[in-house]
Amino acid sequence: MVWLQREEEDAKAIRMPEEWGGVVPSHVFLDEARRIVEEGERHGLILRVMGGAGIRLRTLQYEDLGQRLARLGEGEQEFTDLDFVTYKRCRDAMQGFFQGLGYSKRRATLSSAASERQIYFQEHGWFFVDVFFDKLLVANHRLDFRGRLELNPLTLSPTDLLLQKVQIVRLSGKDFKDSLVILFAHEFADQDGAQTINTAYIAGLLSKDWGFWYTVTTNLKGMKDLLAKVDALSDDEARVIADRIDALLSRIEAEPKSMGWKARAKVGTRKRWYEPVETEDTVGDFGIWRMMTEERKE
Repeated sequence: MVWLQREEEDAKAIRMPEEWGGVVPSHVFLDEARRIVEEGERHGLILRVMGGAGIRLRTLQYEDLGQRLARLGEGEQEFTDLDFVTYKRCRDAMQGFFQGLGYSKRRATLSSAASERQIYFQEHGWFFVDVFFDKLLVANHRLDFRGRLELNPLTLSPTDLLLQKVQIVRLSGKDFKDSLVILFAHEFADQDGAQTINTAYIAGLLSKDWGFWYTVTTNLKGMKDLLAKVDALSDDEARVIADRIDALLSRIEAEPKSMGWKARAKVGTRKRWYEPVETEDTVGDFGIWRMMTEERKE
C-alpha cells in the first residue's frame, strides 16, 4: 500500500496508474532521481542522491541482490522518498528549481531550519523530496559533505553512502539491508573511487571521535553476526560481506587514535555518545500527511 495515507474528511485521492496497484514502482523513484540531478546540472546546481535510492543507483549491477533483500519487506514498496544533498551556496536557487519541476515546497519551520533541510512534495503526492545543505544534521553522528559532492556523478560516493547508514545507532532493517548491498558491491581502497569504499577516510574520521567509532564498529560487528540469518544471501555473498566487514574493522582498529578519542573512550557508554535524532528541533512532527494538510490550511 502507498505509505502516504489520506484522512477521509479531506479526501482528495492520490492519482496513480491503475496497474501500479497502489504501490509506486522503484523505477519511478530512480528515474526521478536521475532527472533531478541532470536538470540541476543544466541549471548549474550540484545535487547528489543519498539514502536507499542513492545506494540502488550506485549498485545497479547488483539490483537482483537489493530486490531479494526486500528492504521494506516482501511485496512492499521499496522506497518512500528521495534524499538529496547540495551545497549551501545553492540554497537560494532550490525553491525555483523544484517548482520548475512541478514540486511544491513545504513552508519553513523551526525543525527544517535546525536540520538545514528543505522539503518538497511531488506534484501527485506520490512521495516527498528531502534536500540537505552541506551536512547531514538529522543523524546520530553528523556527516559533512563539503568538498565531497564532486567525487561521483549522480550519487554520493560509496564511502559516504555507507557512512550515512552505519552512523545510525538503532539500525533499522532497511538500513541493515542497504549496508549489506553497498558492502557487497564495492572493493576497499585508501582513496575514493566510483567502485571503491575509502577505508582510510572512514578510519581517519573515526579515530577522532570515539562515539562515532563506537557506533560504527558496533553496527559492523552486529551486521556480521546477523549474516547467517539473512536467507536472501547466498553463502558466497555472505562470505564476501563478512570478509569486508573484518577488513574494515581491522583498518579502523589500526588507525592511530587522537588524544580526544582516548579521553572519551575512558567514559565509554556511561555518557550518551551520539546525537538524538528524534527531537522536536531536528525532526518535529514529520508525518508527511500532516505536513501536506498544514500546507493546504494556510
